[in-house]
Amino acid sequence: MLYTDWSYPGATHQPVSTRTLCKGKKISMNQIEFYETKLNFETDSWDLFEDLNNNNNIIVVDARSNQAFEIEHIPTAISFPHVAMSELTTDNLDKTKTYVTYCDGIGCNASTKGALKLSKLGFKVKELLGGLDWWKRDGYATEGKQGKAGKSINI
Repeated sequence: MLYTDWSYPGATHQPVSTRTLCKGKKISMNQIEFYETKLNFETDSWDLFEDLNNNNNIIVVDARSNQAFEIEHIPTAISFPHVAMSELTTDNLDKTKTYVTYCDGIGCNASTKGALKLSKLGFKVKELLGGLDWWKRDGYATEGKQGKAGKSINI
């Protein structure tokens, strides 16, 4: 439900959205809070490319299968299928870094599953919007058996 009751004293003049989430939890935030929060948890291809070129403590995680990774993946990415993520398998990962998960694209939820698992294990995580599909559409290079030429990361 979206409501815009700005007539009360101290109103922020920002629409407030109240949503009931799974398990009956409710959240309430204004538009600014919503978009700030969204940017904390998602990134796009351009921002990821810039972060990688500027060495901004980013680890790119391909949350798909190892076979999909071998065919094509984002340069510098590690193959870490979401089904394999656990406390034991993440023990050697650096919790001071930001992990950006991705999968094929908007029709795939492996990156969401990976982001959720890593978050539950105490890692700072962002999800790449559009995944590998939008990375390629934006003209960035990929690696693997079917890697494509494009704008390259300065490693």
